[in-house]
Amino acid sequence: MDPAATLTPESFSPLHLFLHADWVVKGVLVGLLLASLWSWAVIIDKAFRFAALDREADRFEDKVVSGRPLEDVAAEAGEAPRHALPRMLQAALREWRGAREKGLLTAGHEDAQAVFLVQRIDRVLDSAVARESQRVEEGLGSLAIVATASPFIGLFGTVWGIMTAFQSIAIQKNTNLSVVAPSIAQALFATAVGLAAAIPAYIAYNKFSTDAGKFSARLEGFADDLVTSIQRRLAERK
Repeated sequence: MDPAATLTPESFSPLHLFLHADWVVKGVLVGLLLASLWSWAVIIDKAFRFAALDREADRFEDKVVSGRPLEDVAAEAGEAPRHALPRMLQAALREWRGAREKGLLTAGHEDAQAVFLVQRIDRVLDSAVARESQRVEEGLGSLAIVATASPFIGLFGTVWGIMTAFQSIAIQKNTNLSVVAPSIAQALFATAVGLAAAIPAYIAYNKFSTDAGKFSARLEGFADDLVTSIQRRLAERK
């Protein structure tokens, strides 16, 4: 029977290629599919998370620059705010209140204590910026792994599929293209799936890395503004 007679357009559909693939190629395809699903879960989560972070940051910064007392703005955020900016504001105000309650800003030695207070607040805010920056970057590592590893995993499936095609030629002693076409198609399908998993992950990784850098810069700018505000308060007490 002519092998070409058994081939139809449906023989090269993705489902047919997967079902009739070698077990190694099937394992590669399943792994790539799971990696793609995981990367898309991270992509969707990060897209909504960064949009929410920027939206909340805009609202909070509007409150800070509205002229209201910082204590009122911090109190309005609640005891355990989820966003980084109110947490940073509350941390800076805790240092300010602690120094004032201990009498470190009283006349006679307020200049030296004021310098220490500003340095302490600056360190606290730097730590907060580092923690928040690390938090927003969570999950990006998995995107980088999928983006870099998927093409090579797909290539492994391709090489294995081509080896299977050559085995078919040797066993059947037939160089007709219809003999090796299914195996070659399965091999190339592994490469296509690898690229389909890698390309979105690569684009998303670069995009979200840029967003994370911008958000970290925004936190650093807010921290500088807080330190400047504390310095202004100290200057007004003299």
